[in-house]
Amino acid sequence: MKFTIFQESRIGGRKNNQDRTAYCYSRDALLMAVADGMGGHLHGEVAAHIAVQFIVQAFQRDAKPVLNDPTLFLSRALLNAHNAILDYSFEKELNEAPRTTVVACVVQEGFAHWAHAGDSRLYLLRQGRIAAQTRDHSRVQLMMDQGLLDAEGAARHPGRNRIYSCLGGTHPPQIEFSKRFALRDGDVLALCSDGAWGNIGDEGLARILSGTNVMEAVPALLTEAERLGGKNCDNLSMIAACWHDDLAPPQVDSVSTETMMLDRFTTRLETFDRSRSPAAKEFELTDEEIERAIAEINSAIQKFNK
Repeated sequence: MKFTIFQESRIGGRKNNQDRTAYCYSRDALLMAVADGMGGHLHGEVAAHIAVQFIVQAFQRDAKPVLNDPTLFLSRALLNAHNAILDYSFEKELNEAPRTTVVACVVQEGFAHWAHAGDSRLYLLRQGRIAAQTRDHSRVQLMMDQGLLDAEGAARHPGRNRIYSCLGGTHPPQIEFSKRFALRDGDVLALCSDGAWGNIGDEGLARILSGTNVMEAVPALLTEAERLGGKNCDNLSMIAACWHDDLAPPQVDSVSTETMMLDRFTTRLETFDRSRSPAAKEFELTDEEIERAIAEINSAIQKFNK
């Protein structure tokens, strides 16, 4: 495989970052995931962290070096991540289980497969245009489908952040799966939380990601989205990968997995120490609290990641 990949997550105007992003690849398969946590102090980001870490660990277990069935993998990984979040909530005796949106994508053998719950999105851009994208599991999307709202009205609607599917919470998630999508040289897969796409819109996103240099495009997009979001800007996160044909000329900063060993993985996962605002002293976690949270997350994950 050959691709260029970049991820970044920003706190925006909030005191802590409840988004989590991660990518992981073997010699022949690539996984990307974005989760946007919802809940009280710490719990939202714990839900997002459980979701992303669970999916990554499941990928590392099953991609040897490819997945037998990417759609089945995504189904099991997301549902078991949901159960792990519920188990964490039970062990902590929380009154309400924390929740998180999620979007995850697997690329192997030149095809992309994705799944999502909530309003974290995937965009597939081809030659600067949106060739495919996820459909939000939100109240305003349902109203748009019924002709009750247009895109401009949806952007201003007071219920635009209300979703009906997520991991965690009191109801099983409604997970939506894509068909497999054949990739072409120069295609860009972009996964992002609503803090990114909500501020900049589909047209702005396609315009900024129109080239193949995702290393520069992702920071530029987040900077513009953060500016448009103002002082109360939500957390905003994105992973973008540009696909390169094996016979295409080498690209600057591109990854080639050709020489990777079959049992090796390269992984990048956002962590707790990068999710806090230095100015938010009242939300600052001690090293002990971070270690305890990580231990609790790992305990919840291990029960279902088998």
